[in-house]
Amino acid sequence: MRIAVLAYDRISSFMLSTPLAVFGEPFVAGGHTVDVCAHKRRFTATGGLAIDAPCSLDAASNADVVILPGWRDADEPVSPDLLAELQAANRRGAIVVGLCLGAFGLAEAGLLDGRRATTHWARAETFADRYPLVTVDPGALFVDEGRILTSAGIASGLDCCLHLMARLSGVTEAHRVARHLVVAPQRMGKQPQLIARPALGSSADRRVTEILEELRADPSASPRLDDLANRAGMSRRSLTRHIQARTGGSLGAWLKQVRIARAQDLLAGGARGLADIALRCGFPDAQALRQAFRTELGVTPSQWLARQRLL
Repeated sequence: MRIAVLAYDRISSFMLSTPLAVFGEPFVAGGHTVDVCAHKRRFTATGGLAIDAPCSLDAASNADVVILPGWRDADEPVSPDLLAELQAANRRGAIVVGLCLGAFGLAEAGLLDGRRATTHWARAETFADRYPLVTVDPGALFVDEGRILTSAGIASGLDCCLHLMARLSGVTEAHRVARHLVVAPQRMGKQPQLIARPALGSSADRRVTEILEELRADPSASPRLDDLANRAGMSRRSLTRHIQARTGGSLGAWLKQVRIARAQDLLAGGARGLADIALRCGFPDAQALRQAFRTELGVTPSQWLARQRLL
């Protein structure tokens, strides 16, 4: 699959590197081709960098995925050449992604009218006022609307790109890439942008991380919170607080997302029989699996799988 990353003068070096880290590193096995496309052969980036673009902006015209990694200033109109590429990508049915303030570009191009979207929390109010036809979720890390995706601030661009990697290449591959990047793979789109976190590297944080990773490896289990608290060597209340700080919600809500992700991976890998998939993922039966898909994704498992085949 061809992925085009749209670059421009004074781009954030971090934002530009985000999709390249997820899709373009040598260790990525998804078989995707990633091109950095810019209007000028040489463009500038933060930190005084000058970067030579390997491709012109026109090279994005055949891409299956087009990513606008941020924008330099929410108060400055996105350049017409970038808007034209976003609109052309949308017309041909490509996936279009706006990371951080890149959501302003998608909205200006008319791609977000009638859709949900997010952007950096500090600019969410400006975004909502400027684009009243867009339903803004100022708290989400990223929003997936099928062929249109938007993300919040800088770090959440990684979450959005890893989520897209899971859609394109499977959840297992996305988790493998996350491990190479040494980032937590469990941040879901609905996790709030602003949450308290325990001290990184603390023994309590490590114990909670180990528990969550074990549950991710086998989400079919239905652990009791008291048992997990005993394993972690802390009170039930303390464990609940650590899990909320780590995931942005309750253990049950996080585990539901993990189980859905595992079901997506099994479906995409060719597994058949919803009853068997449900049990392997920790759902009591096929009906519970269908209900979880409808509630969280707005589609049934079969509809979700059909959409993946179109990508």
